[in-house]
Amino acid sequence: MNDTPFSSSEETSADLPLDESVHEERLWRDNGWTARVIKNEDDDGWAVEMVKDGEAEPALVGPWTMGRNKKDPKPLDVSAFNTLVKTASEVLRRHEQQLRAQLHKAVRVQSADGNDELEITLDIVPDEDEPYALLSALDNFGEQLAQVQVAPTFKLSKASAAAWVENEFRRPS
Repeated sequence: MNDTPFSSSEETSADLPLDESVHEERLWRDNGWTARVIKNEDDDGWAVEMVKDGEAEPALVGPWTMGRNKKDPKPLDVSAFNTLVKTASEVLRRHEQQLRAQLHKAVRVQSADGNDELEITLDIVPDEDEPYALLSALDNFGEQLAQVQVAPTFKLSKASAAAWVENEFRRPS
């Protein structure tokens, strides 16, 4: 999406430090977020993008309402901005949850003596050069009993966890 040219006052406010609030018709910056109304290149309408301070990409881009003249966009206001912040924050939260679910797995298995239950976790570290994973065993109190580094492709299952416990927490091959 291309930005629509703004008036000189809007261009100036866009160059202000991120900690300064801006409340304009097509640009609203406050509370760590920036909302910018832009021309929707897919049709004749308008869109709004929400960018969290310090981020390069918008967290949310969505359609924006036309004004009364059915040509220009409706101006941003405090109510719309607060709703957009809430929605964009929820999008980021769900994205973080999804990423966490992809990088963290856990199963419960019996201890080697069969008297306790252990939580076995696999935490993938997505390093660009050398990704790896940490396989850990925790007792009922959350105390770490063992930890080994494994390949990021290690498949954690009840069977693989039980085999690791039975093998006295030696690094799986």
